[in-house]
Amino acid sequence: MSTHELYTIPAELSTWDVEMAGSSRFTWEYDEGRDRMLALYQKGKDKQWDSVKRIDWGLEVDPYDVLGIPDQSIAIYDTPLWHKMDEKARKEVRRHGAAWQFSQFLHGEQGAMICSARIVESVPDLDSKFYAATQTMDEARHAETYARFLQEKVGIAYPINEHLKALLDDTLSDSRWDMPYLGMQVLIEGLALAAFGVMRDITTKPLPKQILAYVMQDEARHVAFGRMALRDYYKQLSEAELREREDFVIEGCYLMRDRLRGVEQWETQGFSPDEVKLAMKAVDESEYLKLFRSLLFSRIVPCVKDIGLWSERLRKAYADMGVLDMAGQNLDALMRQDEDIAEKLDAERFAAEQEERAEEIAETITLGGDG
Repeated sequence: MSTHELYTIPAELSTWDVEMAGSSRFTWEYDEGRDRMLALYQKGKDKQWDSVKRIDWGLEVDPYDVLGIPDQSIAIYDTPLWHKMDEKARKEVRRHGAAWQFSQFLHGEQGAMICSARIVESVPDLDSKFYAATQTMDEARHAETYARFLQEKVGIAYPINEHLKALLDDTLSDSRWDMPYLGMQVLIEGLALAAFGVMRDITTKPLPKQILAYVMQDEARHVAFGRMALRDYYKQLSEAELREREDFVIEGCYLMRDRLRGVEQWETQGFSPDEVKLAMKAVDESEYLKLFRSLLFSRIVPCVKDIGLWSERLRKAYADMGVLDMAGQNLDALMRQDEDIAEKLDAERFAAEQEERAEEIAETITLGGDG
C-alpha cells in the first residue's frame, strides 16, 4: 500500500527539494581523531540493530487506543466538544491524535537522516564524519520503524507539519556546517527525544514502548555527538557568531513551543472552524499539555547551556517560555537511563523467550516419556 493512501490530508506527490548551500569537505588526515569521538563512533557501530528482528511486530495494537493512556491526556477531554461526541467519534480522536504524533516522529526521522548525511558531507573532521555515517544508518532505521508502525498498526498518517518543515528548511539551507548539528541534533532531536521519553514512560502498550525505548537508545548517542562537536567548535567563535546561533535557537524554540500543536488533526476530523478554535483553546489551556510542552525542553535547555550558548538574552527567552529551570537537568544521567531502559527491555524479553522455550522442551520430553 502506498503511504499516500494513508494520509488524512493529501501530501505532495513530488519530492520536497531543499536547495542546500555550503561546501562538501574532504580531509586527507586519516590517523588522528578525538578519543571521545572515536569511542562514540565505535559505540555507534556496536549498537546497530535490525528493526525486523529486535522489535516484536507480532504484538497487537488497538488503533483506537495506541498508547493505552487515560483520556485525560486529550486536550478536549471533559469540554463541551467532548461531551457532544459519541463513542465512535471519541475513538477517532484517540486514533488521529496518535497518528499525528507518530507521523511527525516519522518525518522528523527522515529529516534527521538527511541532516546526518549533510554532516558527513560538510563537517571538516574525519572522526565526526565517521560517527555521522553511523547516525545516518540509525535514522534510516528509525524512519523505517515508524513508517511500519503507522502502516501496519495505526492505519492512517499525516503529512509533515508545516512548522516542522520550516525548521528543517532553515536547518538544511544554511551554508554553515554547524547548523545541521544545531538545528537537528540540539533542537529537533532534543524535542523528539523528550517527547519519546514521556510517551515511553506513560504508555501501557508493549509495542510502542519497545519502539520508543529502542529509538531513544540510539538518540542518546546522537545528542552526545552534537554536544561534543559543538562544544569544541563554539569555543572558537566570536560574540557576533555566537549571537547568530542564539537567534536561531530562540526562534526555533518559540516555533516548536507555539506552533507544533496539531491543528490539522482537528480540521481533518470534520470540526467546523469554530470547533477547531475551541479545540485549539483547549490545547493551549490543558494542564496535561502544558506539562508535556514544558517537559519537551528537558533535553534542549541543558544541551544549549552545555555547548556554550548561554547569554543573558537566551536565558531571558527560556524564562519567558517557563523552561529556564530545565537547565539543571543532568543530561548524562538522562542518557544513561535511556540506554538502561532499552537494555532492560531486551533482558526481560530474552528471559521470557527462554522460559517459553524451556516449557516447550519440558512438554516435549513429557510427551516422549508418555509415548
